Amino acid sequence: MNVTSLHIALVSETFPPEVNGVANTLGRLCQGLRERGHRLQLVRPRQADDTAPNDDQLLLTRGWPLPGYAGLQWGQSSLHKLLRRWQRNRPDVLYIATEGPLGLSALRAARRLGIPVVSGFHTNFQQYSDHYGFGLLTRLLTGYLRWFHNRSRLTLVPSPSQRLELQRRGFERLELLARGVDGQLFHPARRSAALRAEWGLCEDEIAVLHVGRLAAEKNLQLLTRAFRQLQRDLPQQRLRLVLVGDGPLRAQLQAELPEALFCGVQRGEALAAHYASGDLFLFPSLSETFGNVVLEALASGLAVVAFDQAAAAQHIRHGHNGALATPGDEVAFIESARWLLEDPESLRRVRLNARQHAGKQGWPAIVERFESLLHAARDTQA
Repeated sequence: MNVTSLHIALVSETFPPEVNGVANTLGRLCQGLRERGHRLQLVRPRQADDTAPNDDQLLLTRGWPLPGYAGLQWGQSSLHKLLRRWQRNRPDVLYIATEGPLGLSALRAARRLGIPVVSGFHTNFQQYSDHYGFGLLTRLLTGYLRWFHNRSRLTLVPSPSQRLELQRRGFERLELLARGVDGQLFHPARRSAALRAEWGLCEDEIAVLHVGRLAAEKNLQLLTRAFRQLQRDLPQQRLRLVLVGDGPLRAQLQAELPEALFCGVQRGEALAAHYASGDLFLFPSLSETFGNVVLEALASGLAVVAFDQAAAAQHIRHGHNGALATPGDEVAFIESARWLLEDPESLRRVRLNARQHAGKQGWPAIVERFESLLHAARDTQA
């Protein structure tokens, strides 16, 4: 089917090569839209060592470091710069991925110029405030996010559970845009005996893996408690905890888990090899809008233990291709991990089913859905 080419402006305060779920998703969406013949104009803060010039496809703004998030920035409010740019080079539709100062100025500029706006709800900032000791801000943040997104023609959310939660909080015009996974990159065939040897593991020993930011909102204290409990309950098994990623809790976790392996940030094929070389994937986070790492772990053939929400609720059938616990039920979370480790045949079967399911969750269908939603927003009367 031939689809009219769009001129799309995309505004985000994070973008590859920065490593986080929002940046990874936007990189995939932009790549897919370009491959489908659309013209993109990216607006983002200038990154460290960024030498890219401003042109019709890229507008760089100043940014300020985001406290507690090394390498990430708030984009500077750029209302007048955006007005000048879009008066001269008007996009058909605007996608705003982040709600910071840059995103807010883009929303204001678009509304002033009558440009249709689609927004994406990528991060539960209102939940993060609790983890960083700013619980009083939760209501204010929720109100701001609702105000922000309700001024767009559509707000895209990554999971049905997220859509229900936001509807309950008064968010309007919500549409589902799921996430995909690169099933060629994240594949069990990338399992590396050499890497496992570096971890000090033989093939019949168990690598318990976690991939993600080492930060308070990821509920990593449960990861620590779960691993310690598994060690106590299964003394006959050799378990090695492997953490991929970095963040403000790294030093604390290293002190609590001196025998664990901390591999830092990994990218591309190295990241894929780390996934595939694991056996069991523990994902205790309760703050995700989606959780791309769940799909990456499933595609890599790992048995995933997670809470029944976001990506896990969408892609895991308990006992078939992973294990789910009721959100917040830490006992059930640990028991699910224990069940898989105590039953090697179930572990093997779950891992095979994980790959079979996730291998079908490619990005092309997601990009096509994104494209259709952008067209719908452009064609809808304000």
